[in-house]
Amino acid sequence: MPALSTGPGSDTGLYELLAALPAQLQPHVDSQEDLTFLWDMFGEKSLHSLVKIYEKLHYYERQNPVPILHSAAALADDLAEELQNKPLNSEIRELLKLLSKPNVKALLSVHDTVAQKKYDPVLPPMPDDIDDEEDSVKIIRLVKNREPLGATIKKDEQTGAIVVARIMRGGAADRSGLIHVGDELREVNGIPVEDKKPEEIIQILAQSQGAITFKIIPSIKEETPSKEGKMFIKALFDYDPNEDKAIPCKEAGLSFKKGDILQIMSQDDAMWWQAKHEGDANPRAGLIPSKHFQERRLALRRPEIIVQPLKISNRKSSGFRRSFRLSRKDKKTNKSMYECKKSDQYDTADVPTYEEVTPYRRQMNEKYRLVVLVGPVGVGLNELKRKLLISDTQHYGVTVPHTTRARRSQESDGVEYIFISKHLFETDVQNNKFIEYGEYKNNYYGTSIDSIRSVLAKNKVCLLDVQPHTVKHLRTLEFKPYVIFIKPPSIERLRETRKNAKIISSRDDQGTAKPFTEEDFEEMIKSAHIMESQYGHLFDKTIVNDDLTMAFKELKTTFDKLETETHWVPVSWLHS
Repeated sequence: MPALSTGPGSDTGLYELLAALPAQLQPHVDSQEDLTFLWDMFGEKSLHSLVKIYEKLHYYERQNPVPILHSAAALADDLAEELQNKPLNSEIRELLKLLSKPNVKALLSVHDTVAQKKYDPVLPPMPDDIDDEEDSVKIIRLVKNREPLGATIKKDEQTGAIVVARIMRGGAADRSGLIHVGDELREVNGIPVEDKKPEEIIQILAQSQGAITFKIIPSIKEETPSKEGKMFIKALFDYDPNEDKAIPCKEAGLSFKKGDILQIMSQDDAMWWQAKHEGDANPRAGLIPSKHFQERRLALRRPEIIVQPLKISNRKSSGFRRSFRLSRKDKKTNKSMYECKKSDQYDTADVPTYEEVTPYRRQMNEKYRLVVLVGPVGVGLNELKRKLLISDTQHYGVTVPHTTRARRSQESDGVEYIFISKHLFETDVQNNKFIEYGEYKNNYYGTSIDSIRSVLAKNKVCLLDVQPHTVKHLRTLEFKPYVIFIKPPSIERLRETRKNAKIISSRDDQGTAKPFTEEDFEEMIKSAHIMESQYGHLFDKTIVNDDLTMAFKELKTTFDKLETETHWVPVSWLHS
């Protein structure tokens, strides 16, 4: 056999040598069958792993420092005894004094202890009771610290065997690379598990400390390498695994809150995904319900849709939009504002679970993101918007609504309103040109899509307040809306802070102000609760308007961050 070429370097590793062996032997192999055998044998994953382990051990063996001697303390005693018989000069006196010091003696003693100790790894002895037929059995020892093992088990319904159901990404089992999905578990610390329930085995593992020894029959199927881990989702609901009766293992669950960003580590299981909190330094993943599973069970227990209190829009001569709270009489005689767009997709799949997201930061040449303000009547939303506009009229802008009512003498077309005919308004409704619209005293009022585009085209931040059910139709690549929910404080704080304030009534065209009543406070709280429960998954930020000055400061800070920092947005906005 010819000598094998090891390349230009003389220190080629065994792994590289084995990988090159089939190609170098090819001219000397007679049959294709033998060649195939060679390729299969030297391409075996387990062989590659063993060779890599060997090379690592060999490397550390070469690097291992060897002590010069194992009995430094005895040598020091011999030296001191010999020096005593010599003529004492200053150097000998100093050396004897050093060697007699307790700390030097302790140091030499520690040196001897370390030098005489064996640090080679000690493998556990092979069990004596392995059957001859069990030639594929694996004995695995893992050192357990405070973290969970990172694997779940189940009983195979057909064979009754205890098998590994899943390996949690980043967990101890995953990092070891020794346990795989489908492996059959035979023993844990010498205790047979064939007749035990998964819960009993989990209890054994929980009580075990230090090293845990597993006897495993490896799975036959080959695991495909996972390409996942790059997907990020925004949670649209709160989740606590301890309250989930369906989760396979509560200890392996990952809790999260609405709005949290999660990194998906595995979607191998159609029912249970593996995820971790974005930015979490802990590599271990946890179980969360999959999107499909969560949508299915939420849809089964979904409550009836609650109709929101009516809100009709009007505009004062100053150019600021205001929202009218209709009296009971008004509510009976006027139509509700409703969505002009209909979407079967939203009607059938609008169950809040997860939304795939990606980091986004506005570039200098891009239009500003649309800012949508949502809140119940009387919460102070319009006052906050007015303060924003006044703070920088060149930076912020509002839409000009359309109406079919007659223009008054002090009004200018395109300033207070865009005045159009009823026929043209209805034509625009049919052509889906309005985000939302309504009828009030036989006149139409509405906010058009073009009015938003007009503000954004002036390189301004468009401030828009709409009914919450309209928000989902604005969530497009064009507008990239950032939705802020203005929430009222507790009813006690409302009584305290709004006792001298007034609310706009809509009993006449001019709109008159009247003091808040207890009924107004109760309706504001109720309306806010309905908005949050039904549409909270669409809100990017919630600001409690307890104190107007503080709420405005928080709102302004939010706007500054929105324009300068990176935010998570739906993937569809950047990849449409």
